[in-house]
Formats: sequence, structure tokens, C-alpha cells
Amino acid sequence: MSWKKEVEGIEARRAAALKMGGEEAIARQHAKGRMTIRERIDALSDEASFREEGPLVGHGEMDDDGSLLEFAPGNYVLGTAQVDGRPCALGGEDFTQRGGSPTSAGLRKSVYAEDLSLRYRIPLIRFLEGGGGSVTGTGGKGSKAPRAMGDPVFARSRFKTIADVLEDVPVISAAMGPVAGLPAARLAASHFSVMIRGLSQVLIAGPALVERATGEVLSKEELGGAAIHLKSGVVDNAVDSESELMDEIRRFLSYLPINTSQMPARAETVDDDPERAEEFLLDVIPRERRKVYKIRKIIDAVVDRDSFFEMTRYFGRSHVTGLARLNGWPVGIWANDPHFYAGSMTADAAQKVKRFIKLCDTFHLPMVALVDEPGFMIGSESEKAATIRHGVDTICATVNSVVPWASVILRKTFGVAAAAHFGPEAEIYAWPSAEGGALPLEGGVAVAFRKEIAEAEDPEAKRRELEEKLASGRNPYARAEAFGIHDLIDPRQTRRTLCQWLELARPVLEEQVLGQRGPA
Repeated sequence: MSWKKEVEGIEARRAAALKMGGEEAIARQHAKGRMTIRERIDALSDEASFREEGPLVGHGEMDDDGSLLEFAPGNYVLGTAQVDGRPCALGGEDFTQRGGSPTSAGLRKSVYAEDLSLRYRIPLIRFLEGGGGSVTGTGGKGSKAPRAMGDPVFARSRFKTIADVLEDVPVISAAMGPVAGLPAARLAASHFSVMIRGLSQVLIAGPALVERATGEVLSKEELGGAAIHLKSGVVDNAVDSESELMDEIRRFLSYLPINTSQMPARAETVDDDPERAEEFLLDVIPRERRKVYKIRKIIDAVVDRDSFFEMTRYFGRSHVTGLARLNGWPVGIWANDPHFYAGSMTADAAQKVKRFIKLCDTFHLPMVALVDEPGFMIGSESEKAATIRHGVDTICATVNSVVPWASVILRKTFGVAAAAHFGPEAEIYAWPSAEGGALPLEGGVAVAFRKEIAEAEDPEAKRRELEEKLASGRNPYARAEAFGIHDLIDPRQTRRTLCQWLELARPVLEEQVLGQRGPA
């Protein structure tokens, strides 16, 4: 007896699932300038590599003969694919059904996404677009599908796997449209998050709920658009199109290993000489101490050409974080930006850096710190922001870090905050422009000579006189002569020095990953 009829039922359901919410719903999605979830997966995946998990998940209605009358697919698409040759788990809400709010079947697949990634220990990529739960339940208005009765009392928390996956594999979340509720929480629980300007919003709750609860009348964009969340730190980066978003995901993944048991891979082609020396570095730091410089220009001169991938640029702007390569090998880059609060550590910057240090520790990325730290940001607003608490948390993350560190002092290392820039057994280099101490010179003069300045005929002139006198006595060689640093270097030799350091540090890190020795 043949099973042909049942096989035909399988194929009918597969075909129906591919139609998602139907032609009209797909057309509405395209009219908004958005791809469908299946189009997104195809756009990111290597050709014909997607293998769907649960392709028949949904609710089917059959006639008396057992033939399929109607099939409503689960509105979450999930599976595995190759992305630039590496295996990944990919999933996301189907916005063409119920605006992405989960059906019973879709919810089961959604919850399984982290389990799938953990089972095979492969990166997880989420395309998020939906509003989470609905008061109509997972069945929806008028739906014939069975309604879930909620999780049993003994069920494992959904957030357990959401937390577990962050400790084992790279997790990337992309806001593709409006994202609220549990999808928004998933976005926040990521190593890298990205959204599209004008098309996506990330919300704890949407405008209707906000107005009902608080009286605020705001649009989705005003509540949680890219302009809001680039500054809040909820997302790392923002782009202008879905195609650019795919490039961001590919690029971020290229710096990381598939899971924590592996090392980050070297770039397939390395076309930048590790001996490259940029002449402008010799005078990039102004002698006049109040003048600033462009830190990103220095970063680009030190790392492999076009390799710096900055993250979370508009949150905690006094500090710069991102991934890069040295002679092809991935590293983490952290630097101060003197254009914002003279590069001081604000509460936001401290939180940003702490998260970045954890990312580098988790995925075995050696840390390179380019240091120009004047100390914690001061003043009443800084105190209200609990800067000292967040700053100390960052220092603790640094001293507990397990990857190799190289720190290059470009200019200043003042105050308690300076401790955050030097990991355990860090290799420490300095430029001739480096200076340090308990307080910046200006602050130290203000404290130590307060009475003398106040009693002077011209207090401001006296202040400048004292500052200039102390500055003129600064000795750039003292720290090196006392072996307080490993070397005082020509700024032009920074790239060469760091590439040489990394060749020494990388085998130590590889042994550490293999469990042959303790922290680097």
C-alpha cells in the first residue's frame, strides 16, 4: 500500500508554508520597504544552504478525505545555513502574519532558536520584527488553531537559554521593523545589535500602551527609533537599508570564532605590511595640552587597512570601541576620544567598555588599549549618574580579564579610571607625549596652590605660570628609565610593535583556549 497521499500532504503543507501570510500580506510588507523573513534569510545565507527546522509547523484543516483544505504556517521561520562559509542558526518573525505577534506554533519555534544554536554550537542570527504577545492570545481573533494554555509550572525559563547562548556562541540581533516585548528583550541580549534608520524601532511598549499608561503621545520613531537607541546604547550600529544590514552582520561575524572552544580565524588575505609606519603619527599629539586630535585616524594608522569595525559609537562617546585586525589577526580596540569630555570616563562610557571587554574575553580577542584617560568625569551630573560605581565595575572587568592586553599610552593616565586600561600582565608602551599621576596637571595645581592663586594680584596669570612651570619640568623618559613601562616608543613604530607583541601573545591565548594553562 502506497503512502503517496500522505507524501502529497507533506508537499502541500510545505508549499503553503512558503506563502506565509499570502500575496496581499507580502505585498504590504514590500510596500513598507521591507523584505519578508524568508527573503532576509536567503539574502544573508550562502546560496541554497538554508535548512529549515520545523517547515511543517502550523495548523492544517483537512476534509473528510484527509486532503488539505487550508494551512496556516507558524509565523516564525528558523533553520541553519552557511554565512560566508560558516554554519549559523538563523530565525525571525514572519510579519506577514499577525504583525509578527506569535501564533502558538510560531512561539514554539521562536523559543527553540537558542536551543538550536546551543545544540550545534554555532552563531545565532535573529531577524526581529514583531510586537511580542497579544491580548488575543497566540490563536488570534477568529483563529481555528488551538490556543496554548501557558507554560506548565515546571517549565524552564525562556531566558535561561537566552542567557546561556551568550556565553557560548556569537549572538547577533537585527531590528527589521517595529520590535517590542520579548523580541526587544532578545535584541538587548546580543553581542551585536543593529537597526535600520526610519524602518525599525525598538520599544519596551508601543505608542498605544505608552499613552494609556503615561499619557505621553509619541510615534514609534519618537519612542524607539535609531536616533534614540544609538545614543541609549540599546543598539550598537544603524544602517540605511536591509542590504547594508546584511553586510554589517557578515563583517561582525568575520572577527569572531564559531564558538568559545575555537580561536578567531586570521583573515584569508593580508595585504598590509606589519612594518608600515605612518609619518603623521610623529606629530599627531599636539604639544599644547588643551588641543585635541582625531583618535580614529590614529586607530586606522595602527591596525590593518580598512579593518576597524566600530561598535556603539554614539553611546559613551568619550570612549571608542571596535574590532580590528593586526597582521590579519582579530583584536579588540579600545581608545579615548578627547573630543568628548577630554576622553574622560563617563557612566555611559564605563558601561559600554565593560560590555566590550566581556565580548573580547568571551571570544578570545586580544585587547589593544590606546590610552588618553584624564580620569572619571566629574561634576554633579556625573555624580547623579553613579559614574564611580559604573567605573569601578569596568575596572573589575579589566583586572579579571583573561585575554592578553597591550596598552599604548598616547597622552594621559590620571586618576582611578586609568586602572581600567591595563589588563593583568599587560604589555605597556608609551609615546613621548605620555604623562600620568593622581590628577591632571591643571587639577593638581588648582588643589595644591589654591591659596597662593587666590591671593595673587592676578589669579589667572598665577595659575598659568604655575601650570607652565610644572609642565616644562615634565620628563618623558622617567617612566621608562624606572621600568614603569615595557618600552617608550616612536609613535610611528606603534603598528610594528603591536604586531610583534601579538605574535608572542597569540600562542599563549591558543593554549589557554585549549585548556593547557591559566589566564594569559
